[in-house]
Amino acid sequence: MASGFFAILDDIGALMDDVAVTTKVASSKTAGILGDDLAVNAEKATGFLSSRELPVLWAITKGSLLNKLIIIPIALLLNIFFPIAIKASLILGGVYLAYEGVEKVIEYLFHRTKPGHEVIKEDSKDDGAEKAKIKSAITTDFILSVEIVIIALGSVLDQTLLIQIVTVTLVGFLATVGVYGIVALIVRMDDTGYKLIKLANNKGFLAKLGLLLVKSLPIIIKALAVIGTLALILVSGGIFIHNIEYLHHSVPAVPSIIKEFAMGLIVGLIAVAVMTGGKKMLTLLKK
Repeated sequence: MASGFFAILDDIGALMDDVAVTTKVASSKTAGILGDDLAVNAEKATGFLSSRELPVLWAITKGSLLNKLIIIPIALLLNIFFPIAIKASLILGGVYLAYEGVEKVIEYLFHRTKPGHEVIKEDSKDDGAEKAKIKSAITTDFILSVEIVIIALGSVLDQTLLIQIVTVTLVGFLATVGVYGIVALIVRMDDTGYKLIKLANNKGFLAKLGLLLVKSLPIIIKALAVIGTLALILVSGGIFIHNIEYLHHSVPAVPSIIKEFAMGLIVGLIAVAVMTGGKKMLTLLKK
């Protein structure tokens, strides 16, 4: 009886060792997309009053966890029964990311009405602008989560189903906690800086550190807005390049990052044109 118990413990230990190794490999392969995920979602989680930053971020985090709960089992089932659907889902998601990235560029270049970073002023849980921004962040997170889950799954295809399930679930959970944990630290930089200044009575090293945090936040937010937009275009282009055989082998002399950006930009421009034309057509039909 005792030997059977210890044999079970030994099996569990061996499984945990395997999971630790596969999770490390899968995490390293998703590091690039996690960096893009951080840049995109940090930009989307900013622009609110201080009192609304953490509630909004928590709402996005819950949406991200729900995304993972939906995506992981579907990805595992599709991988078993209908693997071609995974690639199709990735490409459709890439079109959405390209559209959103290019739309931001066009908005900035041609439709900008206010300079600087616009803050959603209404301090209300029911505010429409706040809800729209949360919804946009969760939708983008969904697409990026699909990419993260599928890359993680692709790194453990030679493992048993149990190891695949545990590894992909861990990577998905760590992605959400890691990304939104860092985002929370970023959006609270100014409040932390203000408290340090107050604690040090505006004197000494702590006060200087606090002032640096306060002054750095607007710069970081603007930088993340740019990086996040570029990340949307690059990630979408990478999806097309790596999942469409013809594009993957085309113009091999051109560096991959340039091909990815160009492809994301081209698809994004087409998507924006189609959506704009579709909206205008619907407006005409309603008249």
